[in-house]
Amino acid sequence: MKNHIEEDEIKFIVKEQIGGKLPNFLNEEEVKCVRNFHLSMDEYKATPLVALEELAKKLGVHKIYVKDESYRFGLNAFKGLGGTYSIARLLCKKLNIDIKDASFEYFNQPEIKEKIKDMVFVTATDGNHGRGVAWATTKLGCKSVVYMPKGSSLTRLQAIRDAGAEASITDFNYDDAVRIAKQKAEENGWYVVQDTAWEGYEDIPNWITQGYTTMADEALDQMKLDGIKRPTHVFLQAGVGSLAGGVLGYYANVFKDKCPITTIVEPEKADCIYKSALANDGNPHFVTGDLDTIMAGLACGEPNPITWKILQDFAKAYVSCPDYVSARGMRVLANPIGNDKKVIAGESGAVGLGFLSLLIERETLKPLKEKLGLDENSVVICFNTEGDTDPEHYEKIVYDGKNPSV
Repeated sequence: MKNHIEEDEIKFIVKEQIGGKLPNFLNEEEVKCVRNFHLSMDEYKATPLVALEELAKKLGVHKIYVKDESYRFGLNAFKGLGGTYSIARLLCKKLNIDIKDASFEYFNQPEIKEKIKDMVFVTATDGNHGRGVAWATTKLGCKSVVYMPKGSSLTRLQAIRDAGAEASITDFNYDDAVRIAKQKAEENGWYVVQDTAWEGYEDIPNWITQGYTTMADEALDQMKLDGIKRPTHVFLQAGVGSLAGGVLGYYANVFKDKCPITTIVEPEKADCIYKSALANDGNPHFVTGDLDTIMAGLACGEPNPITWKILQDFAKAYVSCPDYVSARGMRVLANPIGNDKKVIAGESGAVGLGFLSLLIERETLKPLKEKLGLDENSVVICFNTEGDTDPEHYEKIVYDGKNPSV
């Protein structure tokens, strides 16, 4: 059974029960393998887990943590985690070796580079994923081609080109850009590196999803150093749902029947996970059109069917929200209270924290707050998945007030 409520342009659904078959590909052994591979990279360093103590006091909860992925690999976003791991798995398959026997440097051996130098990897992206793929393939001496949806940031386009890819902005939305990448791969014998699945294309999206778990695993280790055994609440933003499904699927495996209460947050113009939950028929449902939102990294209309199943089973609530929620989160993080640390969060990275602040402060959202059990004992974590990947746009939202405001 679900409760469906629309208030203040924010729509949400709450499930009475959660649970289902645990996703085995996100179990602790698999995640250990992923993190060990990332540890083999010279650029690897755990990103900060920022404790916002003053904000937690203001909002009346015990702890608020923000996992700050703007520090990841110098790419200003988390996507390199999935790109590097999935490409490594693809190379292992080509070279007939086990990922457990490989490292990032293994692929840089002259005799190995000679075997892989003609491989071309292709993807569609709003920016962050494409930059991660370009960065990884360039380091390995391979080539990459990146297609971006219409309206994409020229700054993000240039960042992808600077990372070594052949990149262009198409006249289509994100989901159609994915189809272009798939078509070009079939025509040219390229390798698609995409974080959404379709029939016959499941391994690579699963490897990308696994790659994202490194940040979720790091966060648990960092909480333990702060005396916290587990988060009680997790707020996860969703595009196709691979990030959200990866983090939630891993936490479900770790904590079993004590899985953190998880809320999935999306932009209202691209709320395919929310729409899928609303339909309540077990199937993923699509959103079409321009998918126009400032949260470019979440502007996806077709859920990853594999991670949708995880979100369907283990998420407690699904939220569809206007752009001002993300803008609010960006400003809250950019203007910390007291001794709290400033966090530079981009449009897609800030929406979870933005929604959390509104959830606690708005009377109209009180029913959801109560159903989620948020109180003075709650330990909350949000994932800032990108920094100011479009600095000019970031400045306008945070300091100039020229974009959606609270």
